[in-house]
Amino acid sequence: MDVFGDWVGRAQAFLAAKPPALLAGLAGVVILLGVASAIAAVLPLLKPGKSFEELRLRIASWWGMVALLAGALLLGWQATTAVFAFISFLALREFLSLAVRRREDRPAILAAYGCLIAAYGFIVADRYMFYIVFIPVWVFLGLPALMALIGQTRGYLASAATFHWGLVTCVYNLGVVAFLMRVPDSEPLPAGAAGLVFFLLLATEFNDVAQYCWGKLVGRHKILPKVSPNKTWEGFIGGWITTAALIWFLGPVFTPLKGTGLALVAFVLPVAGFAGDVTMSAIKRDIGVKDTSHAIPGHGGVLDRADSLTFTAPLYFHLLALFGLQKF
Repeated sequence: MDVFGDWVGRAQAFLAAKPPALLAGLAGVVILLGVASAIAAVLPLLKPGKSFEELRLRIASWWGMVALLAGALLLGWQATTAVFAFISFLALREFLSLAVRRREDRPAILAAYGCLIAAYGFIVADRYMFYIVFIPVWVFLGLPALMALIGQTRGYLASAATFHWGLVTCVYNLGVVAFLMRVPDSEPLPAGAAGLVFFLLLATEFNDVAQYCWGKLVGRHKILPKVSPNKTWEGFIGGWITTAALIWFLGPVFTPLKGTGLALVAFVLPVAGFAGDVTMSAIKRDIGVKDTSHAIPGHGGVLDRADSLTFTAPLYFHLLALFGLQKF
């Protein structure tokens, strides 16, 4: 009994040291997931004979993803960096397995994974100056040079561009999420560095859900029928307005943004999320696949779930750096 009480005391002390806004935000997400789970349990009773298996799988996967990310944020920058390094690895593996088909590119594939390790090494070492130029400049130059040294020119330009797009999207853009955890407590952070990351993830995923719900409720006019036939103008605009309102009202709770900076994030982040979604849809249509993998039941692959985040993360990061942070 004393051991149990000791663990409870430690857990209470651990949570008490965390920003109240972060704990409240995580609790809110848990409550929303609980409501969604209850609805999913009731729907088969209200509509017998109709399958809700995909919805059940989606919600179950959301519980797992929320538990993983919430645990990482509460544990600190080391755990968050490890989680996002793993996410980047899975995303890059999915992308390369689908987009790179030449046998002679195998050394470049190995080098791409080495670039991932190096990029996250800069995050661990807190060397932003090196991180910011490593993939966009040095890998951009060095990886094509390596491919040229292999001596194969068939499809060289397209293959080099494919590698660079994959590394920027799956490693560089997702890595900045982990780098936000390195913002020191000396900066004016109402919910700590973890609050910055939490709010990015909340706004990005809320935008995806809001655009989907508005599209289902009132969607009539297709916005990009050749790229993503299920997306509508009504869904896009409804999700945009709803997410902008969420960012405007909750932004000051989790971030140092206010005024022009907050308004700019509220205006452009939902558009960036939509752009990331349809960009990945275009890539999958070009390759001829529906999902990037089956890693997440009900959602598809890691890239299917993180496609919006690959666009919102760098935008949010650089707007924070411009309007709210001194570190970057």
